[in-house]
Amino acid sequence: MLQQILHDMYIDPELLAELSDVQKHILFYKMREEQLRRWREREAWEALAQAEGLRPPKVNDKHIQWLLGADGDVWVWIMGEGPGDKPYEEISEELIAERARLQAQREAEELWRQKEAEITKKFRDALANEKARILAEKWKVEMEDRKAAKVLEERIREEFKRKEDEERKRGEEQIRLQEEQRAKELYWTLKQAQLQSHASENEEREWEEQLRRSKAADEERSRGAQHARDEYRRHSLRAIQKGMVAGLSSMFRELGQSQEQEARLYHHLPGPGPPPPLAIPVSRTWERPLRPVSREVIVRWFKEEQLPRRAGFERNTKSIAPWFHGIISREDAEDLLENMTEGAFLVRVSEKIWGYTLSYRLQKGFKHFLVDASADFYSFLGVDPNRHATLTDLIDFHKEEIITVSGGELLQEPCGQRDSPPDYHLLFE
Repeated sequence: MLQQILHDMYIDPELLAELSDVQKHILFYKMREEQLRRWREREAWEALAQAEGLRPPKVNDKHIQWLLGADGDVWVWIMGEGPGDKPYEEISEELIAERARLQAQREAEELWRQKEAEITKKFRDALANEKARILAEKWKVEMEDRKAAKVLEERIREEFKRKEDEERKRGEEQIRLQEEQRAKELYWTLKQAQLQSHASENEEREWEEQLRRSKAADEERSRGAQHARDEYRRHSLRAIQKGMVAGLSSMFRELGQSQEQEARLYHHLPGPGPPPPLAIPVSRTWERPLRPVSREVIVRWFKEEQLPRRAGFERNTKSIAPWFHGIISREDAEDLLENMTEGAFLVRVSEKIWGYTLSYRLQKGFKHFLVDASADFYSFLGVDPNRHATLTDLIDFHKEEIITVSGGELLQEPCGQRDSPPDYHLLFE
């Protein structure tokens, strides 16, 4: 998934919204690094092409020619000082007044459209209701009374028309007064903005001071990031070894290997025969889309690709893990974790990528980590480079090892089901 993003130099906004702040920083750092690599590669290619004569060097023939006045010098015009020019203050006042008038006119037109629609709907509905009432009564009277009912209807129509015209006039007058008031408000707002612009020198000095403090803060963050990277490298060797051994140990038990073979692999001793394959074969009887497009496709993907890899099951049992959930939203996950303590977690099937989302309870708030399952391994997207053979291996690994150095997240208490049937029942039907 990360290689695809770096290749396209694009990430879907919905997928970006699922990432935490740490994941976003790492992803943007990787994309910037890829941009620099491509730029250096292109510069090197152009230098080589010019050196070998494959491309002629660029020649810049652009130039500037100044307009000269009658005296032969460069012609200069200063607004407000030329013959017939208005003073700058008068031009500024006229521009501000015109902008205020146009803005107020646009707002008044919009208000009138809304008012006219309200008036039309109001009297149209009232007339329809009155006609309905008259028709209901009209069927009850004799034939000779129908002409009187028609006359009454016409009289009521004229009365409503008169009231509608009066309402329109009142609405037009109200909009006109609002337009005048809005023009005055906009005029003084623009005038205040013009006066404030004259104080830009003091703001410039304040900006320089803020820039100095910002640079100091950037240096402090750089030092913190370097410390985090050093801490990450210190844990990486142990993390990789534990993740590989956990995944391979589970595979040996599923394939019926003996304890002697498992111990021989753990201590890197040669076995009597060739090692078993690391990847569990996945059925490819269906064509997987580039990304999830519907819940039906996600359920099909889980049954075709994840069930053979025992995703969601406890290790070496036929029981579904207590932390596993189906296709639920971020809001539902946070609602389940709301009353639990820090360290509680659950794993739900993602609707954004081919994989899962690990929702984690903080002391105040929540975190959501994407788990990429599009290949033959499981790994956190943009956070942890360790690859695990099964989803259970990833969960068990991070019960002892933190997910991120900055957050120190350890998986402590699984969050189980609350409703019946469970939210994952469609995945295992």
